[in-house]
Amino acid sequence: MKDFAEGTSISSAETYLQSIEGAGNSEFMLGANTSRIYFEDPKLLLFTMSRYKFVSKMLSGFNRVLEIGCQEAFGSTIVAKEVGTLHCIDFYQPHIDSCVSRFKKESTNMSFQCKDIITDQELKGFDAVYALDVLEHIEKKDEDKFMQSSLNAMTTNSLMILGMPSIESQRYASDRSRIGHVNCKSGSELKEFAGRFLLNAQVFCMNDEVLHTGFYPMAQYLFAVGIKK
Repeated sequence: MKDFAEGTSISSAETYLQSIEGAGNSEFMLGANTSRIYFEDPKLLLFTMSRYKFVSKMLSGFNRVLEIGCQEAFGSTIVAKEVGTLHCIDFYQPHIDSCVSRFKKESTNMSFQCKDIITDQELKGFDAVYALDVLEHIEKKDEDKFMQSSLNAMTTNSLMILGMPSIESQRYASDRSRIGHVNCKSGSELKEFAGRFLLNAQVFCMNDEVLHTGFYPMAQYLFAVGIKK
């Protein structure tokens, strides 16, 4: 029992070792940007995981799922646990390289590829597609192209989920988080936009880690969920 503090009982030590059995096999490293967030604003990672949990519940049981804008795939594993396969794309090669390196052993049903969905014509056959914190970075002139290319990757009756910070939230956002936010929308605007491309498009609200169907202008984050037309 050399690894325990002096005076620890043998029974307590043995019980603890049983509870963490297998934990010493490997350690998982966070990506560089995720590590920065962990030290600068760790609660943001909680909010991020809550958003991915919502997606995982909506997509539970789906066979072939595409994530657009995975970055370092911090929350992607939550979805991967609920679906058959998860293909993650991002337009920034260093993020993809980081994912390939870090996830090579841990997640056997995940794959990664450097792709810009706006210009891609190769991705096909997904029965669900989601993009969190992506649409707000797409210029308005390109948002229709973004949707059309995303829909092109989907099969008939596929489900799409879009997540983005609300326009109302931006007055409280940090300078860093606002960088590149060129296309935030209100709840009503997101519902109208999604409804142009998706059947039965519905918008949900989120404040911190709490999901609700409340008053759009008081939402910090928005989800649009709908079926491909």
